[in-house]
Amino acid sequence: MKKGTLRQVLLITDGCSNQGEDPVAMAALAREHGITVNVIGIMEENSPEYLHKGLKEVEDISLSGGGVSQIVYTAQLSQTVQMVTRKGMTQTIHGVINSELQQILGKDSTIEDLPPEKRGEVMEVVDDLGETMDLELIILVDASGSMEKKLATVQESLIDLSISLNSRMGYNQFALFSFPGKKDDTEKLIDWTPQLNSITSAFSKLSSGGITPTGPAIKAAINEFTNRRSKRRLITGDDEEYIEGSGF
Repeated sequence: MKKGTLRQVLLITDGCSNQGEDPVAMAALAREHGITVNVIGIMEENSPEYLHKGLKEVEDISLSGGGVSQIVYTAQLSQTVQMVTRKGMTQTIHGVINSELQQILGKDSTIEDLPPEKRGEVMEVVDDLGETMDLELIILVDASGSMEKKLATVQESLIDLSISLNSRMGYNQFALFSFPGKKDDTEKLIDWTPQLNSITSAFSKLSSGGITPTGPAIKAAINEFTNRRSKRRLITGDDEEYIEGSGF
């Protein structure tokens, strides 16, 4: 398969969206645009019952967005952010390879149907692509009132993620949004960059509180990817290949 670019959204929230578009529908729209939506739901040991119910939304969003979801307590967040991002990348690549296998071997064929030796060779390709493909990652951080005490841990986790991903051979580009923003449903805290070195200063300007516009945040990520791709086309005249997150 041709080397392309993985486009992923990493949504960090405690659930309970309550403003704007349906986040599950927006995740499905992202998938149609070749963008995978991975979601981490954060819980506290003694969180209120309504937050437990809100975390059902986490799974629904990731299923709709073709991605991975994980519910964690705050203390485990750092390792989980890295794991979900890596797992989401691998799952997307799996989907593309399965899609290509179906074109060759039939519509019901998957990697698991291959003989052990061939399956091992394909998994080596998956692992190699996971390390060498370019990655564009938009991180959406829930900054609503219920997230106030969790944001410091989120910041530390994203610094660890940046360090971890920059050990890859592939080229990484990150952008960071919070929701709600000071004036709008979302606010871009960090524009596209290969490293999240400025995250500490960005988070120092972040104030938590108010509504949880998760759907509009995912919609903003779709628009950001679309605008970025349009600008690249305009500048280079090339239509770079993206690895679709919808090939399952």
